[in-house]
Amino acid sequence: MKIGILTSGGDCPALNAVIRGFAKYAYNNIKGVEIYGIADGYGGLISGEYKKMKPEDFSGILNIGGTILGTSRQPFKKMTVEENNSTKVEKMKHNYRKMGLDALLTLGGAGTHKSAALLVAEGLNVIGLPKTIDNDIFGTDVTFGFHSAVDVATECIDRVHTTAASHGRTMLVEIMGNKVGWLTLYAGIGGGADIILLPEIPYDTDAVCKKVLARAEAGKAFSIIAIAEGAMEKEEAGLKKKERAQKRQEVGDTTLTNRLAREINRRTGVETRVMIPGHIQRGGSPSAYDRVLSTQVGAYAGYLCKEGMFGTTVAIRGEKLTHNNIADIAGKTKWVPLDHPMIASARSIGVSFGDE
Repeated sequence: MKIGILTSGGDCPALNAVIRGFAKYAYNNIKGVEIYGIADGYGGLISGEYKKMKPEDFSGILNIGGTILGTSRQPFKKMTVEENNSTKVEKMKHNYRKMGLDALLTLGGAGTHKSAALLVAEGLNVIGLPKTIDNDIFGTDVTFGFHSAVDVATECIDRVHTTAASHGRTMLVEIMGNKVGWLTLYAGIGGGADIILLPEIPYDTDAVCKKVLARAEAGKAFSIIAIAEGAMEKEEAGLKKKERAQKRQEVGDTTLTNRLAREINRRTGVETRVMIPGHIQRGGSPSAYDRVLSTQVGAYAGYLCKEGMFGTTVAIRGEKLTHNNIADIAGKTKWVPLDHPMIASARSIGVSFGDE
């Protein structure tokens, strides 16, 4: 059995742990298996860049961040656009056949799964694996890489507490998450943020300033705000993505973090600072939680291959490993529900979400 494997989209901790888990299962349970590593995600499948892997290639990578295969972003909307008498999907299908693959594993997030669904529709045997620090893939409780990023983001919030307290400042920590707020919600609660701003709950700048002032009047000289990069003001909530981007560009903002910091300072007189951890949330070694999860996810993908259960993606529900049809989850987003128990718990201890 010949199996290709690729990692697509943004990198994150635990990609290598999943690759290792799959390979160890395959070599131990699938007779005569051959594993082919495809370079740089769908880009390598499009251009035909791959190599046959050896068992030793998968040793010593459990705790290493990034991906040994390399990755790239291939916009979904361009997958079916014809260029030079062929589309990217057609090229991937051609190289899949040329390699003689019996199955293809795609490790990636929402965009990766949408492209995987196109390949399934073309008759390719594909198994998806849910990777993203955003935790926004529909149909699964958790994605690998998420908890490692939570740990990093939480530590970043932890570290600004001391400088905020020392100087009596309000610190805004911008957490990754352009569409959904899972990472900011977990890190905000884990890091003891006073205000948590999520894309799902458009905020009122007046309400944020009111919370900062209330803390100051209560003798608390500093405040910590965990803000998702995709957070938006209530006035922006009704705008389309392009309209929001254009409006922000006109005033020199890409995210609202710096604008909110300026407004807090202007309206309250409280000194503000912005901290953006950025890509360090994607980097470094995976947490112990993610190493365990990824080993299970990789092994389960191997089981799906062995049983010929293609056109599926691995999922975790509760503590159980299961799978979904790729076609059923591709293009769907797992938002943070407004009635999520974590939000209710945070509100009950005085955390503000900027909406009241």
